[in-house]
Amino acid sequence: MRTTERLQALAAFVVKEARHILRDRQTLTILLLLPLAQVVLFGFAIRTDVNDIRLAVVDPVPDAQSLALRARFLGNHRFRVVATVPTTDALDPVFRRGEADVALVIAPGLADAIAGGEPARIQLITDASSPNTGTTMQTYAGLIIQSWQSGLVGARGGVRIEPAVRMRFNPTLESVNLFVPGLIALVLTLVSALMTAISLSREKERGTLEVLLVSPLRPWQIIVGKVAPYLLLAFANVATALLAAKLVFGVPFKGSLVLLLAASTLYALVGLAIGTLVAAITSSQRTAMMGALLSTMLPSTLLSGMIFPVASMPLPLRIISNVVPARWFIVVVRGIMLKGAGVAHLWQELAILCVMLFVLLVAATRSFKERLA
Repeated sequence: MRTTERLQALAAFVVKEARHILRDRQTLTILLLLPLAQVVLFGFAIRTDVNDIRLAVVDPVPDAQSLALRARFLGNHRFRVVATVPTTDALDPVFRRGEADVALVIAPGLADAIAGGEPARIQLITDASSPNTGTTMQTYAGLIIQSWQSGLVGARGGVRIEPAVRMRFNPTLESVNLFVPGLIALVLTLVSALMTAISLSREKERGTLEVLLVSPLRPWQIIVGKVAPYLLLAFANVATALLAAKLVFGVPFKGSLVLLLAASTLYALVGLAIGTLVAAITSSQRTAMMGALLSTMLPSTLLSGMIFPVASMPLPLRIISNVVPARWFIVVVRGIMLKGAGVAHLWQELAILCVMLFVLLVAATRSFKERLA
């Protein structure tokens, strides 16, 4: 074969492959949108600064100076006062529910201490379950106190501020305490959503699902039969991940093991429902795999708060993160493992996961029924 003929044959083969890709509209759409989504999400989500820091204030006896200090925090765009409590004992449920990131504790008699040249006691308490974020928030708060201190005038003998710093839930600032709970969410997502989508779409491609059409099984029974083994596998993965977290990395476990396993099962069911829905609306195994990655792994990594704080993201991404199941599950896992939180503190996140499970199961069952019909 001459060179010209070889080039013509190669060109014909390239045209054939291009037409094959163009005919597979679902795969083509995902291939075009996935890189764009990655660029946009990484560009907006990867931020080292922290915004919207929720501040709790303990000021038993407010005076002119304590109110002036609180005004400094109110005037800073990074802080938002979410609670004002009378004692430090009232801070514990606020932190365990995840309602506050930093607490400013002002000792009584701040104005008198400053006027008399006595040491003024101020304490900063920070949720350090995310060590990098906790350190950043602590630094921001410390700078505001320093700015307020430098503006004090007329104090006898100078101004002596004695700030006390306390890091809660992760006093040693171990980064593994941040990543291990998030990795549990990623493992469950991989096993439940991704593998379910691949398994069901493979059965569709092979035509074996057609056999089920002549059986007395209903669509929900078919779904349960297909995904039940993956639920058991996900449960086993959670158990091994917890053992590795405790024995290998020394991650503390302060809460209820039963509650964590129940929450993990709930999250795995949500992932199974997502995988079933993806498999039902896609036409090929490859498309199902890419669709599952786009709808689960990428959001779970960037929009769940596993690595980057949700509060630092732009408003559109913060809104989108509300529909990412991993965001709520990671709050539950960190709350149980690091804070010892119970159902009383985490019921909202668990309720959101239950609602997501119901909606996804209804959507998956209807889509699956339509495909089988």
